[in-house]
Amino acid sequence: MAESDREANRFTARASRYASVGANMGGVAARMAAARLFGGEGTTNAAALAQALGGLKGPIMKVAQLMATIPDLLPPEYAAELQKLQADAPPMGAAFVKRRMMAELGADWQTRFGSFDLKPAAAASLGQVHKATSRDGAALACKLQYPDMQSAVEADLKQLEVAFALHRRMNTWLDTSEIKKEIGARVREELDYAREAKHAALYGSVLKDFDTVRVPVVHPDLSTKRLLTLGWLDGARILSFAEAPVEIRNRIAQAMFKAWWHPFSRAAVIHGDPHLGNYTVFSEGGEAQGINLLDYGCVRIFHPRFVGGVVDLYRGLQNDEHDRVVHAYEVWGFKRLDRKTIDILNIWARFIYGPLLEDRTRTVADGVKPGAYGRREAFSVHQALKEHGPVTVPQEFVFMDRAAVGLGAVFLHLRSELNYHRLFEAEIEHFSLDSLGARQKSALDAVGLTSPA
Repeated sequence: MAESDREANRFTARASRYASVGANMGGVAARMAAARLFGGEGTTNAAALAQALGGLKGPIMKVAQLMATIPDLLPPEYAAELQKLQADAPPMGAAFVKRRMMAELGADWQTRFGSFDLKPAAAASLGQVHKATSRDGAALACKLQYPDMQSAVEADLKQLEVAFALHRRMNTWLDTSEIKKEIGARVREELDYAREAKHAALYGSVLKDFDTVRVPVVHPDLSTKRLLTLGWLDGARILSFAEAPVEIRNRIAQAMFKAWWHPFSRAAVIHGDPHLGNYTVFSEGGEAQGINLLDYGCVRIFHPRFVGGVVDLYRGLQNDEHDRVVHAYEVWGFKRLDRKTIDILNIWARFIYGPLLEDRTRTVADGVKPGAYGRREAFSVHQALKEHGPVTVPQEFVFMDRAAVGLGAVFLHLRSELNYHRLFEAEIEHFSLDSLGARQKSALDAVGLTSPA
């Protein structure tokens, strides 16, 4: 790679992005405001917004997906349309791929592979994935970033500020300032494929003892800041097992539970993007055995005290310990707490923790469709906060909450029947902040990541 970074947040690229995104979103935003203020065809406007965003590569589509998964941040009809954006914009052609690969690995880049398919296997919001082989024949997945994504990120996040400002004017009960900061921080991190390689190595280390969860091997000699090469993991889409026998669905769901909660309880990290495309199911002997965890761009590293707050809230709800519940919210960063605000927050907390608190085999939420998961509780919180006063959602809480909802939606799709309580108790058995801090530091140091402040 050249030493100078010609794609680093260029003004001309930002200006071009402002024009393309703004032109698509401006009219839709105006219609959305009119519909909210005066009544109107919300579904029609939502479809127009999805159409406007669907052809745009880059972070604006990623941000749209993130916003859609935060219950009640958007009207239901908008969330439903935006959830259809599965990051499958039209891929870039072979000439583009050759230029990008040359820029990342040099003019002789093709000699470093046994084979390289110029047609992408998948197109994502920030890049596209190509199947290749190493010179010794190992199957590889090469994720190649689209050009000028740093400029696109900064331009799109400016557009996001406009969307959040509109939301604040219409919904004064929710302060979205910290949500905006968190989405910006995580999307910027996703640009750095060198960091993503470290995330993958971290997960490979933390989950190395579990046969039901597979993490791809990183190939650092074939990776750069904008090219990430991992081992290829064969698998099938999770939803293709929605009608499988219950023991198969339970096996997949238990692997998902382990893939999410074990890194959180052992190293204070979560995979913050529960998009169904980030997991596939691997089979052996003709039967599904576990999951492949594929994408590591959106990984959130927490201070151990945040995990302590999760445990404290769980125990506080379990044992009806009000002071412990309050302490948990304070640790997470909620401000100006009074008894009414805590009661309102507990509506959502009991929804999220519900499957974990009951010591029985159960589905996550019987009779609730995946698209409606959490909507009733979010509406109750919404109405209560409109009457009582605003709340600021702490920055660290955003992706934790999003991942929990996304994981629950996977369980709903699978209609899995598990004792989630016992699975969770096994993860937090003998929990200690000091032990977690030591384990996290060791794990992060080993892969070159810094501990959170």
